Amino acid sequence: MLPGAVIGWDMSAALALGDALGISAPAMAELLPVIEAVMVRKLNEELAANGAPGFRS
Repeated sequence: MLPGAVIGWDMSAALALGDALGISAPAMAELLPVIEAVMVRKLNEELAANGAPGFRS
């Protein structure tokens, strides 16, 4: 485990936001997991590059 690492999104919040924006539930179910995986990886890369607590550069 890496303290300070991002491990995922709050999908309830992401689905609620998509609903509020008028995005269909099937579209969200298809796209959110893919978007989440890329964003988590990129956020953790950014944290590691900037010396966030728990990461070693």
